[in-house]
Amino acid sequence: MAYYWVDAGDGVMVSTGVFEDQAGAEESTRRAADFVRANLASLLPNAPQVAAGQVVAAG
Repeated sequence: MAYYWVDAGDGVMVSTGVFEDQAGAEESTRRAADFVRANLASLLPNAPQVAAGQVVAAG
């Protein structure tokens, strides 16, 4: 439904995705992990962290 990429400074990047359901979120995470492993792993000083939760407010 939505995707955001934020430069948080000091080399920290944050991406946020909003999905219709858990299955969509899991598929997106799997595809992103495959892409990072194949194309970006050597550029990342730290392994990506994944967190999930429910949207509790929107504006």
